[in-house]
Amino acid sequence: MEFETPDDLGELGQPTRERVARSILEQGPSTAAALAARLDLTPAAVRRHLDHLVADGALEAREPRPHDGRGRGRPAKVFAITEAGRDRFDQQYDDLAVQAIRFLAETGGDDAVRAFAERRMSFIEERFAAVLAADPGLTPAEALAQVFTDQGYVAGVRELPLMGHLGGEQLCQQHCPVSHVAHEFPQLCEAETAAISRVLGRHVQRLATIAHGDGVCTTSIPAPRDVVATGSATDNAGSTNQKREKVTT
Repeated sequence: MEFETPDDLGELGQPTRERVARSILEQGPSTAAALAARLDLTPAAVRRHLDHLVADGALEAREPRPHDGRGRGRPAKVFAITEAGRDRFDQQYDDLAVQAIRFLAETGGDDAVRAFAERRMSFIEERFAAVLAADPGLTPAEALAQVFTDQGYVAGVRELPLMGHLGGEQLCQQHCPVSHVAHEFPQLCEAETAAISRVLGRHVQRLATIAHGDGVCTTSIPAPRDVVATGSATDNAGSTNQKREKVTT
C-alpha cells in the first residue's frame, strides 16, 4: 500500500497526483474507491488528491447515475477529467516532443530536424487526393481544410475578393496541435507551408502562425492563373464598356 508524502500534495505533475489524474484520463470517470484499488493507495490519500485536482480545475465531480435500487447509503461521486486537465497532459507530451527534437538536432543537425518535419507533414499529401475524390464538390482549399481538421487543426477557408490581379483564399487553422513544438522548431511550419504549395501546385504565403503568438495560423492561397486571367479580362471588358458609354453620352 502506497502512502502519500508531502511532495505528493503539489499540483498536477507531482508523481502520485499525476497517477490519479492519468488513471481517470485512461480509464474514464472513477470513484475514489475504484481509484484506491486500481492504484494501490489508501482511500483517504486518493480523496485528498481528488480534492486538490477538482479545486485546480483538472477534474470535476459528478453525481453518479441512478442505481437500480440495490445497496444502501448515498452513492459515491465519480470524478472525470476536464478539458483543462486534458490540456495539461497535452502540454506534457509537447514538452517530451521538444526534448526529443532537441536531441535530434544535437545529434543529426538541422537536416535531420528538417527531414523529420517533412515526414511529419506527409499526411497532407497522403490525404489530399483522397478527400477530393470522396467529395468532388470541394475546392482544393476546402479539401486542405478537411485534411487539417481531421488531424486536429480545426481549419476553415475564407474567400478573398478578386481585386485587379489579386484574389484567392485564406486557409485558417484555429488550433495547432504542434504549436508548442513549432515555437522552437519553425521547420515544422516551413514543411507544412511547402506541402500545401506542392499539393496546390502554386506558391502560397504564410501570413501568421499560432506558434509565434498569432491567434490563428493563416496561409494566403492565390487564385489559379486562369481565374485571375478571367477576372482581369472581365475587369478590362467592364472598363472598355464604361469608356464606350462615356463616348456615346
